[in-house]
Amino acid sequence: MILSDKRILESIESGQIVIEPFDPSCLGTNSYDVHLSKNLAVYESEELDAKKHNTVRHFEIPEEGYVIKPGTLYLGVTEEYTETHNSVPFLEGKSSVGRLGIDIHATAGKGDVGFCNTWTLEISCVHPVRVYAGMPIGQLIYFMVDGEIINYYNKKKNAKYTERTTHPVESMMWKNKF
Repeated sequence: MILSDKRILESIESGQIVIEPFDPSCLGTNSYDVHLSKNLAVYESEELDAKKHNTVRHFEIPEEGYVIKPGTLYLGVTEEYTETHNSVPFLEGKSSVGRLGIDIHATAGKGDVGFCNTWTLEISCVHPVRVYAGMPIGQLIYFMVDGEIINYYNKKKNAKYTERTTHPVESMMWKNKF
């Protein structure tokens, strides 16, 4: 079951969902719009290794925008910090963003109950597109959980993305045992 705007507001009032900053005008019928931060990153190496820490170069989107190009994975981050304690958040791109040929995530659209952070975006595009800090980039949709939760993300010992940040976070796959 997807939460309606009224249920999202009730969950915010009860502290089960946190959105900072919260702007009521960003609340849709059954979603909440999130915005692209000024902070982007790209991997420093052209070849990535899943067993190694692949470093990134951080930079800011200037006021006149920044042109993202095909063939490069850009890591972005939402302006909004969120917490979800009783529902599963899904981040989807806005249709207006998709119609510009921009994808905001490769595979990581689902959050976990207990996720407390900004959202790192895995941005790619099919042709060059100028993007701007503060532009609407995606929407959060919340699904109710059926049953008791035992393993909240923010309480897992092996959770890799728990440090609060305002910058995109590179892959931590290298911390897994394989």
